Amino acid sequence: MPVRFPFAALAICSALSLLLFYHSGPDIAYTLSPQGCRMSWMSPSYVLQSAFDDSWSPFASRYSLFLYREVGWESPEMNPPAAQLHGSPVLFIPGNAGSSHQVRSIASSATRQFFSSPYHISPEFAKNGRKALDFFALEFNEDLSAFHGSTLDAEIRYARSAIDYILSLYAAGSQPATITVLAHSMGGVVATALLPHSNISALITMSTPHTLPPARLDRRIEAIYFSNQDVLLSDSTPILSLCGGATDLMVPAESCILHEPLSETDGHADISLPYRRTVFTSALEGAWTGVGHREIVWCHQVRWRIARAALELATVSSRVERENVLDKWLRDGHMLPPASPFDTGLDLNTLREDEIEYLETLTPLVLSGPTHSRTYLLPIPHSALRISFTLYLSRGSLAPIASHTPLPLRISVFHCQGSACTTLKPTTLKLVPEPIPNKPFPAPDEGADESEGVIVFGSEVSGGTHIAIRVEGADGRGWVVANYDNPNYVVSDVGPLGLIFSKANVVLQEDSLRTDMHFPRLLSNALLVYRAVPVFKDSSSCADALLPPLLQHTSHPSETHYFRLVAQEPSPRPILLHSHASGPFLSSDIKHPIFSTGCNLTIYSSNEQKCAVSSIEISIDWWGTLGRWGSRYAQAAVTWGGGVCALLICSFWGVSPYITAATSVTQSLHHFISHTFPRLLLASVLVSLLPLPVPFWVGNAGEPIFVAVAPILGITAVGLVVISWIVLRISVSAAAWFLKKVGNVRREDLSHRSSALISMGFVFLLIFVIIPWQVAFLGAWIYHFYTCAVHFTSASPIQASSNSSETISLMPRLHSSPSRLSISLENSQSPETQLPPSPLPPQRVASLYPSADGSAGNEQLHLLLLMTWLLPIVAPVLAVWVRTVGSSGIRAIWGSGSGWGADRNVFVVAPWLITVEWASVGGDFITARTGAARVSARLGMILLAIVAFFVGPRQAFIVLEVSSAVLTLVLVHNVGPRYWGGLGWNL
Repeated sequence: MPVRFPFAALAICSALSLLLFYHSGPDIAYTLSPQGCRMSWMSPSYVLQSAFDDSWSPFASRYSLFLYREVGWESPEMNPPAAQLHGSPVLFIPGNAGSSHQVRSIASSATRQFFSSPYHISPEFAKNGRKALDFFALEFNEDLSAFHGSTLDAEIRYARSAIDYILSLYAAGSQPATITVLAHSMGGVVATALLPHSNISALITMSTPHTLPPARLDRRIEAIYFSNQDVLLSDSTPILSLCGGATDLMVPAESCILHEPLSETDGHADISLPYRRTVFTSALEGAWTGVGHREIVWCHQVRWRIARAALELATVSSRVERENVLDKWLRDGHMLPPASPFDTGLDLNTLREDEIEYLETLTPLVLSGPTHSRTYLLPIPHSALRISFTLYLSRGSLAPIASHTPLPLRISVFHCQGSACTTLKPTTLKLVPEPIPNKPFPAPDEGADESEGVIVFGSEVSGGTHIAIRVEGADGRGWVVANYDNPNYVVSDVGPLGLIFSKANVVLQEDSLRTDMHFPRLLSNALLVYRAVPVFKDSSSCADALLPPLLQHTSHPSETHYFRLVAQEPSPRPILLHSHASGPFLSSDIKHPIFSTGCNLTIYSSNEQKCAVSSIEISIDWWGTLGRWGSRYAQAAVTWGGGVCALLICSFWGVSPYITAATSVTQSLHHFISHTFPRLLLASVLVSLLPLPVPFWVGNAGEPIFVAVAPILGITAVGLVVISWIVLRISVSAAAWFLKKVGNVRREDLSHRSSALISMGFVFLLIFVIIPWQVAFLGAWIYHFYTCAVHFTSASPIQASSNSSETISLMPRLHSSPSRLSISLENSQSPETQLPPSPLPPQRVASLYPSADGSAGNEQLHLLLLMTWLLPIVAPVLAVWVRTVGSSGIRAIWGSGSGWGADRNVFVVAPWLITVEWASVGGDFITARTGAARVSARLGMILLAIVAFFVGPRQAFIVLEVSSAVLTLVLVHNVGPRYWGGLGWNL
């Protein structure tokens, strides 16, 4: 059974790989970056803006606009509340398959922050005369905009008209000059495409794939993304991108990162450049959790901060003020906050003796539950020219940083020379999480509380006599830890290749409040996951520590993850270090001097000696790594499968014109798996080591650690082709059986070609007017499937059979393998018959050999398999078309003004329509032709395979376009006038 073994092996390998990716993929949401969010509650109502009609936008019959109102909270003097506008406008744009109702969580939070109780404005807003917000939301009827560029275009045009309409509503009063835009998922792509826009004050996007389309199946989507990149680089509108991280299983988080413009001189942010910020929810102060794609709009720890930023944006007018608002309410700690305007010095002579406490040199300040206001003086060691100073403050405030609802405990830090003290300038000032001992972090379905958090203050000190720490508002809650540290900076040269089969152990200094580790050679990529295992001196004592060891992992200027360090057993979950600094088809493009390569780890600890971390073991976590591969190469598996089908047809057309007719798909697959595929596997390894540009091949620019991606992808793709052929073969046989039972099998012939041409013209007209060409391609596939089934009802394709008793020697065996030359011919009347030495016209071949009809069936089945693998590229647009017709009617797709104009390109599908119609009358393509016709067709299929392997994973739509071009070449060169009844070209 030599034919079945490769089939079974590849099918089993492919099925196992799919099962592996299927189970490892969803696991990353619970192991890499688990979600800890509180559910949000609201009392929503939606007011349809019926005046926003066709006079404003041609898409008014397809989409709609709503105004959100929180029932029971709006001001009672409004009668009715929903009918009047009373604040500044905010527009929410939903994403792929999104809804206008997704605005409710953020809008409700903004209302309940503005009103402290129903109908009562919060004193914080009332004293400044601020106004509430009017939240508008677009309704796209859950259109699948991620898959269809024309739909995305329609949403952009409708959103632009909606902004004009919303601003016109304020004309009777004081018309706002600006509007704040919030957008989720693909809605962020829509919002970016609106820029530059003089009336958009700021843009906040949530889980938006800014740099790489999640579905790369449409050329128009690529064009929109290309245009948006220019906007992101040049437009002055402040844009902040919120990313959910690894918990987002729908959008790769590396595509959510906005590349922040940096000055070319020193690599730091330049205020004259456009404001671009990326904030991961795992680093968002007060949240510190991964957030799923849909959950990001309702996760309480995130939504209230977005709402507060929108409230504050409505009160400022300058660009710098808007940027400060975004940095204040959506902080991730990567940048220092603006200096407090209330910073003042301190004169120790003005303090009473009982208000000052002196500490011994290098004696740490540890205050657990302070109850008195006092100033503590820590002498600066004179043995070092520069020394690090670190302070931790739990749940209090150190201006301008504090948790949202801090304790009364306040801390001020001064640098003193004698009795004169000035405010100490920090190098680090941020809020980090304070995990609760013996509980998961983040807490499932709960997350962090608004009062939680530890302020980390760090500074480099030189000169002076003392550091003064003023403690105020002490009421017995909270704690403070402060001390000097010698620089504790560990550099490890471990690289990813060294971790493939072993672990790396990094030894740490135990007596330090803060330990920094840098791994310059450790690759930070979305396809790699590392496992960190801490080794404690005595982990049992960590439960009593004020701040048990907290690990901070930073691999990108915008991405930070926090992990509570505990002993390996019983650990609630492993410590898995992952990054989105770069990924497939994306370059890291980081010009920051610290994050140009590698990653950084920092351990914060209150430095209890028994709870110290003595070392950390680093290794590759292969389960998490495989989970990252599956979701990022799903489209590559589809295009590579199409490339395999192209190589099968190339092989099918490559043997003798008379033997080609007898080669079944099964035999083509067997020859490919046995002879061609092993060489392709070796070539894939070599190509993976080449520093190709990131848009090509598997998008890894020749990184050696990813050399196994291409072979695994190749084995999976070939196995899927085998499985698909088995399913397709069974389906065709079942359809043939059904047709025989029905007994109404109608077979077309070469006569009456005029009617065929008229029918083809009618189909082209439908494509121009109503249906997109993708629907016509599906129709062509169905028709060709029927044609193959009809062939099975009349004559089985010629193929080698171990049960055949008669064989015919057709040609010398000089140019083909024995398995492909000795073939059987059922019902042959003359076993000794030899074919003439020169090719005969197709009509003559059909007349000499009754099996010519069956031989064409083999060619048609090869084409059917290729069309089947092109269907996934077309199918999403079919789904969009069906949803659009179902929700908005046929009028929504009528004409170019509907947003479907780009799908009227009949030239993409015309070759396939002609091909299936020609095949339905038994016409062959090159099975009976030789010379240049055969060579050109084979070269075309080789070109298609190269495009599928090298370009298809990044731009899948090109595979379909090239296949149409190759098929056009085959039709023109090899069919020509035969299509309308002629004798073909005189070649």
